[in-house]
Amino acid sequence: MTATGWLLAPLLAAAAYASVVGYVLRRRRLDIWWRDYVRHLAERPRTGSTRNPTHVMFCFVDHFEPRWGNASEEVEHERVRRWVEDYPRVCRGHRDADGRAPRHTFFFPSEEYRPEHLERLAALCRDGYGEIEVHLHHDRDTEAGLRANLSEFITRLADAHDALPRDASGRALWSFVHGNWALDNSRPDGRWCGVDNELTVLADMGCYADFTLPSAPSPTQTATVNSIYYAADDPCHPKSHDRGEAVRVGGSPSGHLMIIQGPLCLRWKRRAAVPVPAIENGDIRASNPPTAARVDAWVRHAPRVRGRPEWAFVKVHTHGTQTRDMDALLGEPVERMFSVLESRYNDGRDFKLHYVSAREMYNIVKAAERGLDGDPGAYRDLVIPAPRYRPARGVAP
Repeated sequence: MTATGWLLAPLLAAAAYASVVGYVLRRRRLDIWWRDYVRHLAERPRTGSTRNPTHVMFCFVDHFEPRWGNASEEVEHERVRRWVEDYPRVCRGHRDADGRAPRHTFFFPSEEYRPEHLERLAALCRDGYGEIEVHLHHDRDTEAGLRANLSEFITRLADAHDALPRDASGRALWSFVHGNWALDNSRPDGRWCGVDNELTVLADMGCYADFTLPSAPSPTQTATVNSIYYAADDPCHPKSHDRGEAVRVGGSPSGHLMIIQGPLCLRWKRRAAVPVPAIENGDIRASNPPTAARVDAWVRHAPRVRGRPEWAFVKVHTHGTQTRDMDALLGEPVERMFSVLESRYNDGRDFKLHYVSAREMYNIVKAAERGLDGDPGAYRDLVIPAPRYRPARGVAP
């Protein structure tokens, strides 16, 4: 090789590597969120750097779809049975700083309603292992269709199963995860929603917070990342929650809906001994198990309420009834995740761990907003009370 060749070879290799990295980042849709990610990296508190212990609120959100893959009724029942019977075993011996077991939040899809599924999950929730919330898949919908769908489902959850709390007027209160990530008609092609004023509809019908995000690498991902904020609906345009007003200590509610995001960051993987960028979006499945390194990343990049850096809100997600992932979710990988959380983030000195449901996480966010301090575990029921999950009459568990 000539002298010129020796000089050009590393330059060409570097250019090729940069091209590969750029391609991967474009595929991950980093163009949507890199600006706010840079802001987040500059502002985020260093883990364990506050004068007081860092309180880690850990929330496990499940897009719980028994009919996933157009399963038969028999398979649906088997999937629900496994969760009801196996999840308490997974939690055995695991406790947070408050002495509470891990809590799973089952976002159940309205279009898959079967009373027997809900009754079995309600029994699990009565035993302290989680709570039930609202999930929805729809496509090319209208405001009227969305209102009718939600009204029927919310009535079933609240009246038949007592699975939703109520305000002083008796209205059911709930949190939300949108199917296919397409909250507020946020897909560029308009599929899997259709309602540009969806935030308004949700708020009108008793929704207090959305837990859909992050959705990267989907194009539905917002420009805002690693944040807890209020989104104001623009009924003339989709994806109104792309940006919003950060929840802060001493602040006030604004807009239509609180958006509670999970952590989103870049991490590096090796492929053929070459480091390439990947995204960490808090998705837990058999092909992407919850390792100790991932747990550390979740805590480092956890959203905070502005002015309360010592309270870290970690929300991760899964699709708990996809058969290929159930052994991981109801077995050793998730048990190991709980052990990592408890060994690294619950020493009582630098960290305190709190297992929370989506509703409890919202309440603790509201406590921070009000300027309340002390132990956040005391505020689990501050604004939205706990549902009662009374047994339904005439429905066999």
